[in-house]
Amino acid sequence: MSYCFNPNNELFATTLNSIIYIDKSMQLAFLNSVIQTQQKYICVCRPRRFGKSITASMLAAYYSIGCDSSGMFNGLKISEDPEYAKHLNQYNLIYLNMQDFLSETNNVDGMIDLVTNDICSEIEEHYPQYTEQRLIKLFREIHKSSGKPFVFIIDEWDCVFRVLQSDKTGQKKYLDFLRLILKDKEYVALAYITGILPIRKFGIHSELNMFNEFTMTGPRQMAPYVGFTQEEVEVLCKNNNMVYEEMSAWYDGYHYTDSASVYNPNSVVMAILSSCYNNYWNMSESYEALKVYIEMNFYGLKDSIIQLLAGDKVKISVTGYSNDMVTFSSSDDIMTLLIHLGYLGYDTNTSEVFIPNKEITDEFITAVRGAGWNEVYDALKISNELLQATWSGDAKVVAGLFDSAHMDTSIFSYNSENALSYVVSLAYYSAREFYTVTREMPAGYGYADLVFLPRGNHIDKPAMIIELKWGQSATGSINQIIGKKYVRALSGYKGNLLLVGINYSKKTKCHECVIKTVSCDHGLRA
Repeated sequence: MSYCFNPNNELFATTLNSIIYIDKSMQLAFLNSVIQTQQKYICVCRPRRFGKSITASMLAAYYSIGCDSSGMFNGLKISEDPEYAKHLNQYNLIYLNMQDFLSETNNVDGMIDLVTNDICSEIEEHYPQYTEQRLIKLFREIHKSSGKPFVFIIDEWDCVFRVLQSDKTGQKKYLDFLRLILKDKEYVALAYITGILPIRKFGIHSELNMFNEFTMTGPRQMAPYVGFTQEEVEVLCKNNNMVYEEMSAWYDGYHYTDSASVYNPNSVVMAILSSCYNNYWNMSESYEALKVYIEMNFYGLKDSIIQLLAGDKVKISVTGYSNDMVTFSSSDDIMTLLIHLGYLGYDTNTSEVFIPNKEITDEFITAVRGAGWNEVYDALKISNELLQATWSGDAKVVAGLFDSAHMDTSIFSYNSENALSYVVSLAYYSAREFYTVTREMPAGYGYADLVFLPRGNHIDKPAMIIELKWGQSATGSINQIIGKKYVRALSGYKGNLLLVGINYSKKTKCHECVIKTVSCDHGLRA
């Protein structure tokens, strides 16, 4: 049986046989449109557990001349495309999972030798007359004799850069190897490489500059295929008796434009199979991977992460990143890597990063604790007690808890409403278990500082509007909520509403709090 040369379709059959399968076959229509054109070189980058290998196995099953996959694809969306049959099982195919080869050899030279030997030996099984050991010549001879060009599918293409992070010589040798067998070769109909990282830059150039990259910072035509879409998740929730709002809070957030919402597919599947919303990210990635990067603490990184944990977005530049895991010159480079690793979402319209969902927020909280960011963790660890005190209307306890969570960082000196908002947002972290939290929500005649709206199956919890003051009064906060009619932001909500005013006194260096309960049994009347 061949694994590298003209493999069968067994890997994709396993995917189709799974309990949950989402049809992403229409990305084949895009790939078919670039076959044997100048745009035939495609690099698709996604985080771990976002379906890279499943896609690679689908491509192999569709293009490989070594199998008949019509029975698999005839019922999928791609079968309705006019070009579907033209490309089905019509190409010589090379399928490589580079992680497998590197794991066996642990060095680039050995990996390249093993790849070469395996390809040559498998081709010799099919074409005994060819004993050539030079891959380029061998591919040309097969192409000429069979009349079929090659499709190259390379999974985990970037493993050399992730595993051998400091081996610059080996990395360049690996890129040279790929360039030599792929670039400007007449036998290449399509080259599809996939991994986590974009193509490594050496200086201002790349050895693989012929590739068209689709990444987490610029997915373009591949955006609908990066993860599960909102429509797909809504159907899954309906068919499996899951609450969509909870699924969204836990696993959504990798959106690229205002209209494109992307879910972590592995976590959605795990939640459905176990009938439980939980953190499934840490089953495939240790928090240590995140901790390593935030401990580097390039200037401004710590304060940016505090902003992100508080629910803000941070504007960055992604253009300076070198596409590896060790070369960083700024906090922007660190955060760009975190986008590719799936720890941050990225808004392509505004060039802003954000923490996408509760699952990833939990990872940041664990990493912050492990990194020894005590002042941040102090603001977080009061969270459960603070939420209970707020629900019970105990304003004195709430004020005292904020006194203990007082935070002063290098940039966010505790001298403004803005600084206070970060402490409050972090301290109410536990509320995200039950609420959709919005900062600076347009409301009535202004913007409400923090709005908490109960989510999904947590409608027994009261909605909350929190208004912050610095150097003024908590009563003034309540008056502002009422006077500017912030309750209009929750139009249509029926249930109890807590109006929470929080002020930090410059004189006493303490917080004060006022909590007012409003009944909203007829659509919010305060």
